[in-house]
Amino acid sequence: MRFGLRGSGYRNLARAGIARYISAALLAGQSEPPETTGDTFMGPRIGIIGGGAIGGYTGGMLTKAGHDVTIVDQWPEHVAAVKANGLTIRHNDDEVNVPANYININELQAVDDPFDYVFVAVKSYDTEWAAILMRRYLKPDGAYVDFQNGINDYRLAEIVGAENALGCVITIAAGCYEPGIVLRTDTNPLAYKIGEQDGSDTARARELVETVSSASEGTYFTDNLFGERWAKLAINCMVNPMAGITGLTSDKIRTDPRVRDIRTQVGAEVIRVGRALGHQIGDLLGVPAQMFVDAAEGRNIEDLEIEMEKVAANSGVAGRASFLQDVIKHRRTEIEFLNGFVSEQGGKTGVPTPFCDALVAIVREAGVGKLEPDPDNLAPVATLLNK
Repeated sequence: MRFGLRGSGYRNLARAGIARYISAALLAGQSEPPETTGDTFMGPRIGIIGGGAIGGYTGGMLTKAGHDVTIVDQWPEHVAAVKANGLTIRHNDDEVNVPANYININELQAVDDPFDYVFVAVKSYDTEWAAILMRRYLKPDGAYVDFQNGINDYRLAEIVGAENALGCVITIAAGCYEPGIVLRTDTNPLAYKIGEQDGSDTARARELVETVSSASEGTYFTDNLFGERWAKLAINCMVNPMAGITGLTSDKIRTDPRVRDIRTQVGAEVIRVGRALGHQIGDLLGVPAQMFVDAAEGRNIEDLEIEMEKVAANSGVAGRASFLQDVIKHRRTEIEFLNGFVSEQGGKTGVPTPFCDALVAIVREAGVGKLEPDPDNLAPVATLLNK
């Protein structure tokens, strides 16, 4: 297996990761290595770095289905709660408690049975150090799976090699608002799209689809990973920053008249940039990508809004986008890896991205951990609608 660390940038990221590792270890305290249960598991052995909303829900459901899953997390209180009481998973009116195998990040050194797959489910800005940290715990013929928002597949490939990395496009919505509990907040029939970076149809991709399908219906193989990534990126860029900036829940972002036109313009910008890069953009939660471009240019606006009402109806409970969760907790956001990434790629391809640029500016100007959600924050962006 080829792992290529390139340049001082990655050395600095590795140092930053080590600092995070030590900090989490000090917070968690020294604890005994996880006990071996002796249970017989089905399928491949899976490690998940990042046990919050998506990592926790996915890992918990895989555990419930009988798979051998270890979830590594940095939140000591969350890990402690799961160790003491199991992981509670809520979806619609259903609730299940799962004996998920959570470990603190400082306990990872005790793992001596390597993983077939490592799911990377941390924030985008933690990608590099998390991948480096998990490297020694992956089998020689194992593979990483990118389970993140944004388009981090290229960054992951630079560390581990594209041949050692698959991607998974997440179409569920989830939250982790208190220790030991994860929520799935949507009712979408589609959950995960899994594929190779080069679009090839491989045995390992099919194995992973089968594995994840056993835990969640709506899991499919895709030979258009990056086209699906850009479709999901468009959704994230429309919903996440505006949720964090305004405080509106995800369903309201899709339909609230205060943000509707801005949402459409942002989605169209992402689609145009993705297409300029040569990607065939998939549907956005069942809505054809071209509908956003048409509406942004003044065509068939009502048709799009009818479709977005349907999407909002499938959003389930009034969930908080991950971006809004970060703002509420005064944490760093993923703005640079969402709209910021689109603005960067737009600059390279010559595609204007004024609405993405404006959203990025609002978040940057507020500073890390200092943004206060308020619909009035969108005023500078709204002025662009009249130009």
